[in-house]
Amino acid sequence: MAKLVRTTVAAGAVAAFALVATTAQAADTDQLPYSATTGVGVHNSYDKAAFPYFADALDSGAAMLELDVWTNAFGSSWRVSHDNPLGNNNNCANATTTAQLRTNAQNRDLAGCLTDIKTWHDANPGHRPIVLKIEMKDGFLGKSGRGPAAFDALVRSKLGDAVFGPADLTGSHADLDQAVQADGFPTRAELAGKFIIELIPGTVEEQNPLDNLWTDQEYATYLRDLKAAGKLGDATAFPAVHNVSTGDPRTRYADTTIRPWFVFFDGDASAWVADGIDTAWYDQRHYFVLMTDAQNVAPAIDGTNPTEQQARDRLTLLAQKHASLISADWRTLPAVLSSVVPRGDAQ
Repeated sequence: MAKLVRTTVAAGAVAAFALVATTAQAADTDQLPYSATTGVGVHNSYDKAAFPYFADALDSGAAMLELDVWTNAFGSSWRVSHDNPLGNNNNCANATTTAQLRTNAQNRDLAGCLTDIKTWHDANPGHRPIVLKIEMKDGFLGKSGRGPAAFDALVRSKLGDAVFGPADLTGSHADLDQAVQADGFPTRAELAGKFIIELIPGTVEEQNPLDNLWTDQEYATYLRDLKAAGKLGDATAFPAVHNVSTGDPRTRYADTTIRPWFVFFDGDASAWVADGIDTAWYDQRHYFVLMTDAQNVAPAIDGTNPTEQQARDRLTLLAQKHASLISADWRTLPAVLSSVVPRGDAQ
């Protein structure tokens, strides 16, 4: 990896050297496995307060963009909103042309957001790989036609082969765990132009005492069964183990047959760096680690408008802690959002 050296040469030479170093760093990280690099994502990027349009989020350079989805029976579609379970409140425009990405009316459902993503994707061939993190706020609702299979059908109908799914990672292996431990993730270069969808259980679902089948467990079970039926190619998403614990957090799942379908792990950055969490364990097994609320790790920095140096220092710190992605609300720092560094011992 190219390293900058402090010097007293003329400013023009320094700028030229920095450009070469940055280009070299990008080339270096492009050849690393995707989970072995660390990028920066934006929390709640569907929010109009974050970006006027979702196309702006896609243009930001961020390695991860987030959507909150509601499925309850009080609506007839997959709604995208932070705290309105009955309707859509977001920056998606259901744009089928690039001209519509920033001119159509906003507040669309998940199908509309996915339409924006596909239109942007078609206009930006070979774009950076992007994680689409979807929080299922109140979980799947299969009895109303909003279960895992319906989710995959919708995503496939909108994004097609722009999605890098579980079958692409599993290959000839028995499950996701076996695949990543044996072969790891493809390189960033190999994932150019792809979206990787991560699913986590939502805050409402996790607090609902009547919900005993959260998104993570439900989708992992679905993946296991699709593989057994020879239909894993139908799947579009990776379920994540949500929140951090010591040891292997997959032991929380009593059904041992679904544990190998978790290779994504998602939790608060402060918990990840706490004593007792061996983050190198994840790196050694090529697992994908997402650390949220990166700003809160001590010493805390501004969650929206830190200095660029503060944000870069936090990225470096959490990369050394083996994060594959970190997230915050640093939408005003496009140079940071587009930064990618090697993770952990790869630095």
